[in-house]
Amino acid sequence: MRPLDLQAIGDELAVKWEDGTESYIPLQKLRQCCPCAGCKGETDIMGNVYKNPSKPLSPQAFQLVRLERIGGYAVRPVWADGHTTGLFSFDYLKRVAELPEA
Repeated sequence: MRPLDLQAIGDELAVKWEDGTESYIPLQKLRQCCPCAGCKGETDIMGNVYKNPSKPLSPQAFQLVRLERIGGYAVRPVWADGHTTGLFSFDYLKRVAELPEA
């Protein structure tokens, strides 16, 4: 499923999907679900995950500067702390939107 519109509204990302549904993803949740290797680690062929120790995130880590569309399959958030390596495929973005709040 593809988003028709993506807008940061306050501290949430509003997503209008092609089926007419809407999702509101808190920016903190979006950042904490970043799928990049630096955030989630990397898995080798044996299934072992290699990841740096988690470190606390600054308030800028949750401030969205902009979203960049990547082809027809993903978006890349650009965060105020300079983090730009997380590519959210549209399918993954939808899964993040459907995760229960912690």
